[in-house]
Amino acid sequence: MSLLKDLYSPAFYDGLANILVKTIPAFNKQKFIKRIYQPGFEDKELKERMKHTTEVLHEFLPADYKKAIPLIKDTIDALRKAGYGEALEFIFFPDYLATYGLDHYDISVKAIEFVTQFISCEFAVRPFLIKYGDRMMQQMQVWSSHKNAKVRRLSTEGCRPRLPWAIAVPFLKKDPSSILPILENLKQDPSESVRRSVANNLNDIAKDHPGLVIAIASRWKGLGKETDAIIKHGSRTLLKQGHKEILAHYGLESVHVAFSDFKVLTPEVQTGDSLEFAFTVRNKDAQAQIIRLEYAIYYLKQNGTLSKKVFKISEKTYNPGEEVRIVRKQSFRLITTRVFYPGKHQLSVIINGEEQAAKSFELI
Repeated sequence: MSLLKDLYSPAFYDGLANILVKTIPAFNKQKFIKRIYQPGFEDKELKERMKHTTEVLHEFLPADYKKAIPLIKDTIDALRKAGYGEALEFIFFPDYLATYGLDHYDISVKAIEFVTQFISCEFAVRPFLIKYGDRMMQQMQVWSSHKNAKVRRLSTEGCRPRLPWAIAVPFLKKDPSSILPILENLKQDPSESVRRSVANNLNDIAKDHPGLVIAIASRWKGLGKETDAIIKHGSRTLLKQGHKEILAHYGLESVHVAFSDFKVLTPEVQTGDSLEFAFTVRNKDAQAQIIRLEYAIYYLKQNGTLSKKVFKISEKTYNPGEEVRIVRKQSFRLITTRVFYPGKHQLSVIINGEEQAAKSFELI
C-alpha cells in the first residue's frame, strides 16, 4: 500500500514540470527536478514534501509576488486544459499564497478566490484571518454569496473554529459571532458539500458555545429537510454528550424506554479481537417514539485513568410496545490513532442521551 507522501512522485513532478515549461518564462525543467530531489527528499513526509515543493516553485517564479500570481493562475489554467483535476498533491498552490502573500492582502484575496476553485484554500485563509481579523471575515461573508460552490464552501470551511489539522484562529473560537452571517447565507445552499461544511462549522462552535448552536437549531427547525440535516449533523457532539436541550429539541426522552438484559458476551478480550455485547430495549409508550442508541467505551489509559468515547448504534422510530434485541461488536484491532492498554475497561449503553450503568471487561 503506497503512502500519502508518495503522491509527490517522479511521475507527478515530471507532469508538473511539463506544464511549468509552458507557463513560466525561461523555466528549466532539469534544474527544477534536481532541486526537488535534493538529498533528504525521501525522508520527508507529506506536509514536508508539500512545503518543499512550495519553496522550490518560489525559486523559479518572479521574486515580485505581484508578478508571480499571474503565472500561478496561468499554470492552473494549463493544468485544467491538460486534464488535471482537484487533487491533494496540489495543496502547494494554497501554501504558496499563505507563505508569500500575507503582506499583499488585495492580490492574495483575489488569488485565493481563483485557486480554491482548483484546490481548496481552507488552510491558506487561516493566516489571513489571524492577521486581518474582521476585514478577512467580511471577505469570507462576501464569498458566501459567490456563484461557485467551492468558493462558498471556502467561506465556511476556512473559518471553522476548530478546523482539523489547521492553525488555530483564537478569536473565532472565543467569539464565533462573525461566523453566523456566513452560516445564515449558506443554510439552504444547493451544494451538499457546502451544507456539510456548515454543519461541521456548527459542530465546532457547539464545543465551546452549545447554547448558541441550540438557539440556531430552534431558529432553523423546519426550514427544509436539507437544513434539518445540517442541524442534526451540526449537533452530533451535543447529542453524544447527552446535552438535555438538544435532546429535548429532537424529542429524545428515555423515561418510556425499557432497558434490560445487558450482557458483556466477551468479558475477556484479546487485543486484536472484538468486544461483543448485547441488550434489549422496548418502547413502553402507547405512542411511537424515536429511540437513539449509543454506547460508550471507557478506554484504560497509560496512567490508569479511563477515557470515554461514544459510538452511535442507531436512531429510529419504535412502535408502541416494540422490543428489539441489540447485539454489537467493538473492534480492538491495533490502529495508529489509538494505543490499547491491557487491563480493566468499561462499557455502557446510552439511551436517548441517558447513560445506563456500566459493566467492566478485561483487555488482555
